[in-house]
Amino acid sequence: MDSPTSSAELLRDVTPTRGRAERQRPHRLHGAMFQPIGDEGRAELVEHRLVDAITRGHLVAGERLPSEADLARSLGVAPVTVREALLAVRGRGLVVTRRGRNGGSFVAENADPLAFARDALRRSSRLALRDLGAHYAAITGACVRLAARRADPSEAQLVRRRMERLDELDAEQQRRLLDDVQIELVALSQSARLTREQMRLQAELSPYLRLVGDDDDKRRAQADHLTRVIDAVEAEDPDEAVRRTEVMVAEVIDALIQLQTESN
Repeated sequence: MDSPTSSAELLRDVTPTRGRAERQRPHRLHGAMFQPIGDEGRAELVEHRLVDAITRGHLVAGERLPSEADLARSLGVAPVTVREALLAVRGRGLVVTRRGRNGGSFVAENADPLAFARDALRRSSRLALRDLGAHYAAITGACVRLAARRADPSEAQLVRRRMERLDELDAEQQRRLLDDVQIELVALSQSARLTREQMRLQAELSPYLRLVGDDDDKRRAQADHLTRVIDAVEAEDPDEAVRRTEVMVAEVIDALIQLQTESN
């Protein structure tokens, strides 16, 4: 079986280039965005994948997309299919193309993931939000339970050291770091299948996490929850790791429902 982090490592060659040194390391959720599409590799599916990545905030305003050749290779489709999909995404106003030496396709500056997340929240029902939370808690809880049983304490300490850099980063980098740490933590479960499912769910929940973590205090609260899960994994306490995870998810879903109520 492949290792839990193999999909993230595979994407080192196709991850979009970022301007600042902090963003040279691939974001873990690129693994969820650029998994191969396979035989169903039609332009509409590529378009959907790219639109999802932008509207959910995993590709941010001004960020350069991989080249058409790199996208085609990672998604498992023909370059002409990627070209057709990019044309459609440009038609939606989400991507712009620049010519010249430093040209390429870039996420449009007015692509605001928070606006898309607010719209998605308005269109979602409370039942759907509760269901998303239940699914996320079940998968994440299974992962951290296995991590507490299988991971060496030194591995949890490495994840903790990543968290210690949080205060050095800006708001966007903090949000990405919290997503990355969650993926790294569940990867300690040593289950490739569960980790891939966690990556998919993290991509789905991440825009909502932006809404409930829109200031320093709220992001710090999310970071504190993750730190408590890391503590439990390091202490080899699976029950506490699951409990802390369930508390964290419940607070997020309750906060989303409160936001939804206030917006109506």
